[in-house]
Amino acid sequence: MNIVRNTLNIGLGKTVRILHASDTHLPLADDRDEARKVELGESRTRAFPEAEQWLREMSRISREMGLPILHTGDIIDFVSVANLEAAKAFTEENDLFMAAGNHEFAQYLGEALEDAAYRNQSLAKVQACFTNDIRMDSRIIDGLNFVALDNGYYKFDPEHLAFLKEQVALGLPIVLMIHTPLYEPNFYKDAMDRFSDSAYLVGVPDELRANYASDGLRDYQAADAVTLETMDYIAKEPLVKAILTGHMHYDFDSVFADRLPQLCTDCGTLRIVEFK
Repeated sequence: MNIVRNTLNIGLGKTVRILHASDTHLPLADDRDEARKVELGESRTRAFPEAEQWLREMSRISREMGLPILHTGDIIDFVSVANLEAAKAFTEENDLFMAAGNHEFAQYLGEALEDAAYRNQSLAKVQACFTNDIRMDSRIIDGLNFVALDNGYYKFDPEHLAFLKEQVALGLPIVLMIHTPLYEPNFYKDAMDRFSDSAYLVGVPDELRANYASDGLRDYQAADAVTLETMDYIAKEPLVKAILTGHMHYDFDSVFADRLPQLCTDCGTLRIVEFK
């Protein structure tokens, strides 16, 4: 597992340390699910052959360092009995705080439009595997408020914005945990250079989404009014100090709104982050 160390000076006057992980993509399936899902598991195991090893390494390092694991989504690759069982066991055995990713609710891959109705087909049984609310929750660690919001479908919901405002009202510095990174020009350029078909970021301006490879990508990743309002609020709220994210499957450090460090963590990377 790749270990990356970051120190973020956010004016705490003390040090808070955590482990950040994302996009583990457990690809497990067995005969408790239908044959199609078993075949999907076999295929996705070839894509993520080290997923179980990554979780074991996270557990070991977390125990040895006495630090919580803050995971920004896609612990599982798709919904299966074996994946949910493994996620539940990992949660029970570790100090884990979690924000959902899009794959947490994937029945298969690419078989349907992923929206709220699609997510709600499996939300209850996925949520049962985790100890915190994976759609929106907060955890205060030594005076630093980690706020997890599920933006895996490239959008924030009205309840996300309301919840974030409630957390701001507590008056504590906030580190935002989201699955999909927020648009900023340098990240957009790097992602387009890597992927070419789209940037896979939240809130990419219309004129830049015009460069995407298909109408489907342009439309699905378009930000609605609430999402843009939430991003504007994040950009301007001084208590929001940093962003932890994933989704992109590579490590990238960027700055959102010219002031907020945004750390994007790869599948096989574990970040040891110090906030000072």
